[in-house]
Amino acid sequence: MTGSPRRVEDVMTRAVVAVGRDAPFKDIVGLMDRWKVSALPVLEGEGRVVGVVSEADLLPKEAVRESDPDRYAQARRLPEAAGAQAMTAGELMSSPAITVHPGSSLAQAARIMAQRRVKRLPVVNDEGMLEGVVSRADLLKVFLRPDNDIADEVRRDIVDVLFPAPVEPVHVMVTEGVVTLTGKVGDTALIPVALRLAHAVEGVVDVDSHLSGTDWE
Repeated sequence: MTGSPRRVEDVMTRAVVAVGRDAPFKDIVGLMDRWKVSALPVLEGEGRVVGVVSEADLLPKEAVRESDPDRYAQARRLPEAAGAQAMTAGELMSSPAITVHPGSSLAQAARIMAQRRVKRLPVVNDEGMLEGVVSRADLLKVFLRPDNDIADEVRRDIVDVLFPAPVEPVHVMVTEGVVTLTGKVGDTALIPVALRLAHAVEGVVDVDSHLSGTDWE
């Protein structure tokens, strides 16, 4: 991995398994099992995403198998019973789909997943056409970035910019994603800025600072 992957398009899966509105229940289950995914985008026309069908959307059919003779209990289960009657992706899907754009940041995608409690997001363009899918696992790929790539970016884009003439050379060392900064700088007010920017570099797990100012400050 070269360069810092900052956008969804950098990590998303482009070969996507999807279904149309008329896809039958058993075909949906079969695709999920074959491709080991927990949700499928539902498309219409030439590829516009209109919804997502997930394992959670399929479960009501299994849940109502357990008959309950209690009328009150049956009444409470009516929504599940209604869901169990759905037979196609168009009837089963959650709509509108929760999506993300390819140019969105990884942080934005992660925030949407956390807030909406989903594991995968269809990636769509401005016309709503499917371009890929991004998953939690995809977002974690940034932590596979080599330490030397991270060190090069921190040195080039942060240290050299904020501390072009340090009192002592600022050294950047990265081990297992943990950035360690050491050295003396002339403007200590810039140290918190450097740490904040280093934390934001893709693939950084933590930042350990040993930066200090001059003894006569």
